[in-house]
This record gives sequence, C-alpha cells and structure tokens, in this order.
Amino acid sequence: MTTIARRTASQPAATNNLRRTALTAGVFYVITFASIPTLALYGPIHDADYIAGTGSANAVVAGGVLEVIVALAGIGTAVALYPVIKRQGEARALGLVGSRVLEAAAIFVGVASLLTIIELRRSGIGADGLIIGRALIGFYDSIFIISQGFIPAVNALLLGSLLYQSRLVPRSLPVLGFVGATAIVISDAGVLFDLWDRLSVVPAIATVPIAVWEFSLGVYLIAKGFRPTPLTAEMTAPDGSSHT
Repeated sequence: MTTIARRTASQPAATNNLRRTALTAGVFYVITFASIPTLALYGPIHDADYIAGTGSANAVVAGGVLEVIVALAGIGTAVALYPVIKRQGEARALGLVGSRVLEAAAIFVGVASLLTIIELRRSGIGADGLIIGRALIGFYDSIFIISQGFIPAVNALLLGSLLYQSRLVPRSLPVLGFVGATAIVISDAGVLFDLWDRLSVVPAIATVPIAVWEFSLGVYLIAKGFRPTPLTAEMTAPDGSSHT
C-alpha cells in the first residue's frame, strides 16, 4: 500500500475515533444524572434523631452508591474529552481533569460521612450519638456546596470556554454553562451567608441552568458528536496529525 493510500485509509479511522470520543463523553455526562434520586433517598437522614432510630438504611446506602457512580462518571467526562479539548487549550483541559478529580474526591468524602452515620445507627449508639449525627450531616451539607456547587461551576467555566472558542458544539450550549455557573455560585454564596437554606426554592431554581447545560451537552455529543471545525479537521487530517 502506498503512503498516499495509507493516509487516505486513515481518515475514516480518525473520524470514527473522534465520533467515539464524543459518544463516550456524552454517555458519561448522561450517567452523571444518576444522582437525581438521592434527594429523596437522603430525606430520612436529615431527621434530627435519625442516628438514634432503627429500621432499614438501604435507601441512604443506595444514594451513596449513586453518588459514587456520579463522581466516577464526572472524571470520565473530562478524561474522554481531554485528547480533543487540549488542542484548544492544554492548561484549561488539564485544569478540567484536575477539577473533576477534586470534585469526585469531595463527593467520596461526603458519602463517607453519611455511611458513618449509618454504621453508628446500626451499632445502636442511641441518643448519645445525636450530636455526632448532626455534626456529620452538617459536614455533608457543607461539602455538598463545594463538591456539587462551586466545583461544577469551575468545570462549566473551563469546559465552556474551550467549547465556545473551538465551536465543537453550538455556542448556545457553553453560554448556558456560563449562566449556570454564575447562578450556582450566587446560590451557594447565599447558603453560606445564611440567606436561604440549601434545600430551599432558590438553590433548586439556580441549579436548573447548569443541569440543562450538562444534560444538553451529553445528549448533543451522543446524537451529533463534534461539529466540523478547524480543530477536528486537524485531528482527522491524512498526515497523521490526529494521533495524540
């Protein structure tokens, strides 16, 4: 096979690899929405005397498992996109991977605090553990603001800027991410300054734009893949520049 023929044959393969990258990232983004039921699953644990109670704690454990899945899927989104978005800005692409890892670590710590409550409850700690239980719930609520509030806002700004500049997806999507990042930062700041509760209406509304951004991005990548741009043209060029 001649050099020209090999280069020509490599184009479909490079295009398919790019499509698989988009599909993988999109699937990971959709998986991150597995945590939606946790609000209901974690409901009982916010009762003041939960740690001293009895009965099944399987709902809370299931919520913890879902959060772990979400954390790992979040890392997956950044790792899957990295080979593509690094061509637009390697520092920001690395920052996104690091931010996703930090987000996952914070989620793991939050889940561990809830599982600690479950273990204390199962051990029959009783009323003596009420203060410990409330402290652990307070810790979870605090780290939730960081792991699923401020850090996702950073993720949206990093990835949104890369996608906006590269035009790999319609620009309306990263713009929605910018709006969502701003809204969730304002919302979480209000929680920190005791202007409203974390489970009140304001934070619920503020999370909508960033949730729509991530879900829409995932669906778009699954259904459409990356838009043709100079960046994708470079990656699928027959001279082999698509290899990373």
